[in-house]
Amino acid sequence: MAMAAHEIEQLIKQRFPDAEVEIKDLAGDGDHYAATVVAEAFRGKTRVQQHQMVYDALKGRMGGALHALALKTSAPQSERIDP
Repeated sequence: MAMAAHEIEQLIKQRFPDAEVEIKDLAGDGDHYAATVVAEAFRGKTRVQQHQMVYDALKGRMGGALHALALKTSAPQSERIDP
């Protein structure tokens, strides 16, 4: 059974409430998505660690209800204030 984009977003937001999450259905089939997740929790983590954190948030649905997820993750960019 496929997952809806809002379900993916909801699971990610449960784990990272402050995250900016954008989900795109790549094939229109509910099985192939791209997700961009920007969360403070990712600061100081490697890209692999960030992706593992998102996969953990999906609670084992990868490879089952969710066939493919292309991930782009980052911490929010710091705002610089120039004098």
